Amino acid sequence: MRPDRLNPDAPETEPTGFYGRLPVFDRFSRLTDPAIYAPLPEDWVLGLADIVRSTAAIAAGHYKEVNTAAAAVIAAVANALPKDEDFPFVFGGDGANFALPPDRAEIARTALSGVAAWVRDAFGLDLRVALVPVGAVREAGHDVRVARFAASPDVAYAMFDGGGMAYAERRMKEGAFALPPAEPGTRPDLTGLACRFDQIPAERGVILSLIVVPGEAADAAAFAGLVDRILALAEDRAEARRPVPEMGPDMSSPFLGFDLEVKAKGGRRWKGLHKAVLGLERLASFTIYRLRLRVGSFDTTRYRRQLVENTDFRKFDDGLRMTLDCTPTLADRIEALLTRASRQGIARYGLHRQDAALMTCFVPSVTRSDHIHFVDGAMGGYAMAAQALKGV
Repeated sequence: MRPDRLNPDAPETEPTGFYGRLPVFDRFSRLTDPAIYAPLPEDWVLGLADIVRSTAAIAAGHYKEVNTAAAAVIAAVANALPKDEDFPFVFGGDGANFALPPDRAEIARTALSGVAAWVRDAFGLDLRVALVPVGAVREAGHDVRVARFAASPDVAYAMFDGGGMAYAERRMKEGAFALPPAEPGTRPDLTGLACRFDQIPAERGVILSLIVVPGEAADAAAFAGLVDRILALAEDRAEARRPVPEMGPDMSSPFLGFDLEVKAKGGRRWKGLHKAVLGLERLASFTIYRLRLRVGSFDTTRYRRQLVENTDFRKFDDGLRMTLDCTPTLADRIEALLTRASRQGIARYGLHRQDAALMTCFVPSVTRSDHIHFVDGAMGGYAMAAQALKGV
């Protein structure tokens, strides 16, 4: 997750493996430039997960659990890998995708099955999981290319191109390459997974969740031009901003998301004493965060700044995905632009408007700067945008 070559304070370690050696780009506007992407090695595997019937969970008011399940996939894989080993992943709101080399395929398999079992046991949700060989994707006429985007000097997120990840998702939903959930009671290592912040209200008026993918016969240049126009609109500071306040989200209570964290740490096996210890730890961290204290090597002001900079609110995963805090007028302009592009066959799109955003965090250590924070719309976000995409 750490783009060492952009951070002069990062440890002087030589990046290893295919993904670790990829160059890092830091201008998001380059996301449609083919030159920044490299093909995944033929023997790698793709891990995929998504919540079945996520719209029903949203209707029942359980989208926080859906987001937590998606982030749990990434946390479980990261915690199962050797310390500081980087890997490409993407958070999709109601699911997550990642890629690993062949010698890590069993880690992928165990993590996916384990999280599927945990999600079933903890939330009563069905997490569909699959492991797809990159070679099988290429045999079907698609490619999987990856790039590393530095959201900040401390964190880089993967971008996927080539159509292969989208193809693998379709095959998973058809039942291909499926993995069964692990045995009941299986507990993957979800250390660092937490959801302690309030919902983040829109300051400009609307939290806009946006998915834009190439049309069936889209010209690459025309689609790239469309993405450029969307990004230009999103950069209008008077009308849009990232969906996180400049000094980070609020934490109005030490016990927000407490039950979710208990489930991540051990569920029913956690007795009263464990819960009491977690409650005290949360009370302490709440006080430190709210009062912006400095404790040992932890500086709350620096952490808040890093939190905002490290936020994952825009990405490219065989299409543009973005969460914006924008004015209703700008949302209308973006929708009008996409409607025209859809009629011209350039793109398919899905939008969802809501009045708040959600943040789900993966923070293995608060003293490190490479903590990551996934943002989605609070009332369905990417999942509802994807439903709208299906109807276009």
